[in-house]
Amino acid sequence: MANTGDISVGSVIRYNGDLVVITEYIHRTPGNLRAFYQAKMRNLKTGKQTEYRFRSGEEVTLVRVEYKMMQYIYMEGEYVVLMDNATFEQVHVPSIMLGDGIEFLKEGMEVKVTFEEDDAILAEPPTFVELLVDYAEPGVKGDTATNTLKPCKLETGAEIMVPLFISEGELIKIDTRTRQYVERVKK
Repeated sequence: MANTGDISVGSVIRYNGDLVVITEYIHRTPGNLRAFYQAKMRNLKTGKQTEYRFRSGEEVTLVRVEYKMMQYIYMEGEYVVLMDNATFEQVHVPSIMLGDGIEFLKEGMEVKVTFEEDDAILAEPPTFVELLVDYAEPGVKGDTATNTLKPCKLETGAEIMVPLFISEGELIKIDTRTRQYVERVKK
């Protein structure tokens, strides 16, 4: 058994019979009261966010998980097919686990998958991806006094907002967590 001092952001614990991942974890000592840990957790099955206060030293069930980098192959209905590069074993993971980041995946990209025993419980797309711009409206000359953005469509079909100087055929870097343009990539 582990206690509250062993938990950190990203830890997977069993809470009320469900697997949850810690998204925020703060140690608090209010005035002359006892210290506690304020935790924000996300249920891995339902995606529901909850908050809970753990007493200092309270026992928790820390779940042992294994992380693997797997290669994205293709979509199959509501599942994403991923391949382990070492064993060439294919795994079907529900596309819901990848969230909005699934829009930025293209064949051959690496996806971080978390396993509890043989079950995939969490999947994360790459933090930054480099994609080609399929379509972008031409920028209006002289409209650069402010940080003006325009819509653009990427090679994967995702749509994001980019600066006016981005044009079709350019390679750009995108943050999949925030869906924002980061920079233009030189070849």
